[in-house]
Amino acid sequence: MAFEHILYSVESGVALLSLNRPKSLNSFNESMHLEVREAFKLIRKDKQVRALVITGEGRGFCAGQDLSDRNVDPNAESPDLGLSIERFYNPLIKSIQDLPMPVICAVNGVAAGAGANIPLACDLILASRSAKFIQAFCKIGLVPDSGGTWFLPRLVGMAKAKELALLGDSVDAESALAMGLINRVTEDDTLREEALTLAKRLAAQPTQGLAYIKRALNQSFDHGLHAHLELERDLQRLAGQTKDYREGVAAFMEKRSPDFKGK
Repeated sequence: MAFEHILYSVESGVALLSLNRPKSLNSFNESMHLEVREAFKLIRKDKQVRALVITGEGRGFCAGQDLSDRNVDPNAESPDLGLSIERFYNPLIKSIQDLPMPVICAVNGVAAGAGANIPLACDLILASRSAKFIQAFCKIGLVPDSGGTWFLPRLVGMAKAKELALLGDSVDAESALAMGLINRVTEDDTLREEALTLAKRLAAQPTQGLAYIKRALNQSFDHGLHAHLELERDLQRLAGQTKDYREGVAAFMEKRSPDFKGK
């Protein structure tokens, strides 16, 4: 399928989805949202895909919403921004969280507004040394969306979350790493290579088991301990029925490397 605003490819079990509006720092317009949605449909249908890398083309990862796409006239009736979130951003965040495989975000350059929060929905975040994370919403009188007010307190604590959201200061990659916002910092010219290498490592693992791990961790804040123990029980029951579990045990007993199929 041909896309105009994203690049999409699959190799060695890894899907690479790259935002491709570099002249506007990969900011989202409606067309790019729809193309990303189609890419996720392809990923879910393709049984060969066992990990996903999301990144951006050019000098920035994503500057959030393309404000020119909304054509906001200061003298006109106020737009319904909640509609845009309901139609596009919320489904995107849910798609990333619900995807039954690891999702790696490779943040190259500026990640601002929704572009700073989309990575937080991913399972692992690598950032180039030149990357910057900016909760820019407060600068135009808006609220961090795309899960920002949910992910930030959980990742960095409430005090730091309020500082980032209320001040909107730029956070460099090393600072983001130190506060627990991201997982790794890479050199600019090796970011994509390292992200793909990590994704290929994950793609060779028992994908269904990783999906259950992802689900358990994502839901861990929603339950009390007793309810979560029951979820672990249920997921372990499912994991124990996979072919990869049988292969993992057989490989352990036979003292060989396992050959997981993701099933």
